[in-house]
Amino acid sequence: MKHPYRIREIAAASGLSQATVDRVLHNRGGVRESTVRQVHQAIAELDRQQSQSGRTFVIDVVLRTSRRYAAAVRAALDAEIAEIPVAVRPRLHLTDDPAQALDRVGRSRSHGLIVLAPPSPEVADAVARLGVPVVTLNADLPAGKRIAHVGVDDFDAGATAGYLVERLLADRAGDLLVINGRGERETGFRSVLPSRRLVTADAEDTGPLREILAGNPSIRAVYSAGTGGNAGIVAAFAEERRNYDVFVAHGLDEENVTLLRAHRISVVLHQDLRADLRHACLAILRSQGALPGPIRSHPSAVQVITPFNVPPAEF
Repeated sequence: MKHPYRIREIAAASGLSQATVDRVLHNRGGVRESTVRQVHQAIAELDRQQSQSGRTFVIDVVLRTSRRYAAAVRAALDAEIAEIPVAVRPRLHLTDDPAQALDRVGRSRSHGLIVLAPPSPEVADAVARLGVPVVTLNADLPAGKRIAHVGVDDFDAGATAGYLVERLLADRAGDLLVINGRGERETGFRSVLPSRRLVTADAEDTGPLREILAGNPSIRAVYSAGTGGNAGIVAAFAEERRNYDVFVAHGLDEENVTLLRAHRISVVLHQDLRADLRHACLAILRSQGALPGPIRSHPSAVQVITPFNVPPAEF
């Protein structure tokens, strides 16, 4: 059977060993008919992929999140798209009304969507109206309304943060300062800390934060549930001549990496956004027949980073 592909390419596409593919291609016998069909199907998929090499796939990304996190998603997506052997053009939609944004995208030319939004009935219904494959990021929807799910669970991430704060504080009394704690992360955080008093604040302005610190001298730990702004929190404590025993944050941006290395943050909970977005794009492209391989969900576990195992910043 004539084809332009190397044996290792066909093996990767078919999930078979190179030796088995070689036996099929050279008619050496000793393989099942189903295996022969598997090899031929892989070659057909590679043919389809090659025929679409000049086609650009538009993938929309609908996000209800902070601008900082949206920027991190964009940076991770751009890095991963460069490694995918199909032309992909991403379009980001940062919105406070994801259901409306999904309806708007549904009226445009799109080959698939990645959605990060609360799993509300309105969002689920909007996804169900779409005629293109949808992959959920972090917050999931019922399986029938999307083709795959990737990312971390925000409730579990918040609960992990709460567990770490409580373990690091040990028997010491004290209140906890929760920064930008809206949503499932704060809910998960509170679920494992029923006996601690939580004081909430926003990191956008250090003025009110300093007032909160001045009025709450028993604060001993910080949980920054959002993305970014942690240098300002550290500075607010310094300006008030206050110390904290524990500081748990999210995300390996340059700010958090610097604070980790200076031991101003105790732990960062890290999500491998690049890997999650790679899996999301591959699921959409496979659903469209642009790439071979199975369509699978890839839920990921939150990674615990300390000052002693910190990698380079990711964005």
